[in-house]
Amino acid sequence: MQISNLDWLTPQFIYVTLSAVVAVLIWIEGEMLKKTAGKLPKSPLFKLSSLLDTAWFFVSTVALYMIDLTPLAIAVPAAYSIYTVFGWVYGTRLLKRKGIPDSPQDLVIPTKYIAYSQSFSLIFFALCILVLSSPWLPIAT
Repeated sequence: MQISNLDWLTPQFIYVTLSAVVAVLIWIEGEMLKKTAGKLPKSPLFKLSSLLDTAWFFVSTVALYMIDLTPLAIAVPAAYSIYTVFGWVYGTRLLKRKGIPDSPQDLVIPTKYIAYSQSFSLIFFALCILVLSSPWLPIAT
């Protein structure tokens, strides 16, 4: 009995697949924030996904240097890093306009930031799917 060939299960495939999962989690976080009018949900899923998408910035930075990525796949960690850094700046600017609250319970995530995150998640998910399907597409990688 021969074990199937797992040549396709590369660090790049794993990283990009998990990036697509993170994109879905970002979308879900946005939906949860919309339901609570921007207040931080007390849901364990929200807490876990927030932790994961924050940690993914560091994972993406490491992946950029440690994983042998194709030229097209380099766009995935680069895009996530840019999204995160720009999100920190953009979110801070939006919060300063309304005034930074004294406690996390008083924090209200601005709808513009939720829209920014969800817009990114859609594009990022599409990018991940493109990278994952690129071996079967007639594009130069």
